[in-house]
Amino acid sequence: MTRLAVIQREKCSRERCGWQCIKVCPVNRMGSECIVKDEEGWPVISEDLCSGCGICPKKCPQKCIKIINLAGEKGVLIHQYGVNAFRLFNLPLPKQGSVVGLIGANGIGKTTALGILAGVLKPNLGDLQSERGMEEVVDAFKGQEIQNYFETVLDKEVRVSLKPQNVDKIPDAIKGNVRGLLEKADDRGELEKAVELFELEEIIDREIEHLSGGELQRVAICAAYLKNADVYYLDEPTSYLDIKQRMKIARNLRALAESSGKSVMVVEHDLAVLDYLSEYVHVFYGENSAYGVVSHLKGARNGVNEYLDGYLKDENVRFRQRPITFAAMAEEGERKSLVAFKYPAMKKAWKDFKLECDAGEVRKGEIIGIVGENAIGKTSFIKLLAGVDEPDEGDVAHKLKVSYKPQYVKADFDGTVGELISSTPIDREVFESEIKRKLDIGDLMEKEVKSLSGGELQRVSIAVALAREADVYLFDEPSAFLDVEQRLNFSDVLKKVISLKEKTAFVVDHDIVLVDSISSRLLVFEGESSVHGHALAPADKREGMNSFLKGMEVTLRRDRDSKRPRVNKPGSQMDREQKKAGEYYYYSK
Repeated sequence: MTRLAVIQREKCSRERCGWQCIKVCPVNRMGSECIVKDEEGWPVISEDLCSGCGICPKKCPQKCIKIINLAGEKGVLIHQYGVNAFRLFNLPLPKQGSVVGLIGANGIGKTTALGILAGVLKPNLGDLQSERGMEEVVDAFKGQEIQNYFETVLDKEVRVSLKPQNVDKIPDAIKGNVRGLLEKADDRGELEKAVELFELEEIIDREIEHLSGGELQRVAICAAYLKNADVYYLDEPTSYLDIKQRMKIARNLRALAESSGKSVMVVEHDLAVLDYLSEYVHVFYGENSAYGVVSHLKGARNGVNEYLDGYLKDENVRFRQRPITFAAMAEEGERKSLVAFKYPAMKKAWKDFKLECDAGEVRKGEIIGIVGENAIGKTSFIKLLAGVDEPDEGDVAHKLKVSYKPQYVKADFDGTVGELISSTPIDREVFESEIKRKLDIGDLMEKEVKSLSGGELQRVSIAVALAREADVYLFDEPSAFLDVEQRLNFSDVLKKVISLKEKTAFVVDHDIVLVDSISSRLLVFEGESSVHGHALAPADKREGMNSFLKGMEVTLRRDRDSKRPRVNKPGSQMDREQKKAGEYYYYSK
């Protein structure tokens, strides 16, 4: 049995605990040095001397220690970030002419794996004392298929292109306009073709610092695409993109692999896009911020279903106690409930954009999903309902209490998550019984709000908004920075709280799996991006989805085992049949 000791340094605090771990360790009290202070005064746990008693994690007031007993074979230790720090076992494998998807929770090593494969991060094989050369890395994989890949890296026979995860940092590193950036990246002489493929014509001469998140994402993907590489690595390419843009990116990346024989590897949390895009997947499992293990290569459908089930058949590993499940349809009671409030037809005009909203009504205990392209007025509509903005025509006269989670959340609170929660007027009972556990907020309570990652800040913002006392809950793109499991946990807890309190909610999102999971009815936006938006009245879920998917030229089916939504391949028999029948949203003959 392998024992791992992990200390999350960002949570560790001598001022708050006085190194309780050192004081309570039974091995220390018997005269050995299992937990000691390093040269900088930080505690260090010896994994060889640790008895696995579990006392130090329980006594640590900061909850920053994890002692993990790994039973069974985990594979080759590829990289460890430091003493008592995160480590990754095994690596995924690119496959020529195919797209390989990586699926797993946040903080479990997917970005680390891409960095190693792309040559950005040199793996240390767990040796923290001496620097490993690539020859030793190759030797570590003798007899395995990935050995050949590392040999080509060593001999500089493979060219790689990497699209990083955090595209919002690009303006800090690169100055100038989009055209200049893409011209430097264009090794293939396909600049005009790529600009058209990724719909960058209108922003080609715009300064990089003035781009939105979605525009930055498409520019970054285009720059990676233009490089003359053998393997293309893309880390979360759909963040900030709407559903239509996501499907177009997926088609372009599939075409890149299939038509040119290139290898493409993608980290993606949107299940529908990942499944549509990938032929194969590697499942990442383990424990957040502690360790990650990479599974064998699997077919996309089976790999996604095994991830959802929490059990890997080939490895005989169960990494989650309960499967992630999908309901077939909204509960009948949600459709027949009483009307909670009505809102009037509204209009709002800005300098370059006009928004029209049809009148609608919302029922008690239901959640309205909002879908549409980027820059078509969804956030503006939410702000009109929330009272943040006033319409030019139509008066939102209802006197309802609103809880609003905006699209972009800020870490502007001085103090810990626990202090933020304590200082906010919320329903304590609901927070403790439902929200805290489901959104995994407990481990964040001692962390400084300003030190939270994007996903952590999103979960805290969702938790605070949902725990407030309100009549209407408004969530703008809550899936941003969340992994698959966190997105569906949010769906579960939102449905439970809204049903329990008989309140109402509106959710804007671009993840079709989340929208399908969360919505009682659907509000569809039509119009032209950045010019004119038209919000239709909330419609029956099937009617709304059919209308929306038809506009996207996408058809959905349910997986026969997991019941999750799956996007049909364009031109496939099922795609042709559903389009002919006019049934874009699921279909039964």
